[in-house]
Amino acid sequence: MSNTTKQALELSLKRMLLKKPLDKITIRDITEDCGISRMAFYYHFKDIYDLVEWACIADASLALQGKKTYDTWKEGLLQIFEAVLENKPFILNAYRCISRERMERFLFQLTYGLIRCVVDEQSRGVEISEQDKIFIAEFYKYSFVGIMLDWIRQGMTGDYREIVEKISTTMRGNISNSIRNFTAKG
Repeated sequence: MSNTTKQALELSLKRMLLKKPLDKITIRDITEDCGISRMAFYYHFKDIYDLVEWACIADASLALQGKKTYDTWKEGLLQIFEAVLENKPFILNAYRCISRERMERFLFQLTYGLIRCVVDEQSRGVEISEQDKIFIAEFYKYSFVGIMLDWIRQGMTGDYREIVEKISTTMRGNISNSIRNFTAKG
């Protein structure tokens, strides 16, 4: 039931965002729209921004299911872009109304999980420190997030498939090469 309530609040928020900006939406607007008490809202979320973050993470996590391997990470990244584009009014509104830091934190969390799984897979059987694996994943995470934020800032007008293809071309072999470079340094 808990997830059903969260999803109802998310759908209500997305409907509201089609009508007005995020900073003009109240908790009352959302709870009245979906027929849930304010108390139920606060049981799940501390504020509207918490709901926005949860909605973004839930949508993106769904897009990434099973796409966190070396062979599938490109498809996972493509699906993140598709999930963002599918929720364009929501994302653009959120981007304009929440702090850049909060948006970055959400995207960092999402992309770090994708990249970290690839780093772990590529480093199996290789003696590399946990600290170095974290560094490699974070290095690529910042690149992905920067590119996605630029795309969002530009109104999501660029062809995301082309962006993902360019990222893929740039990344080809780089994670395993980075792992090799870190193991060679010791």
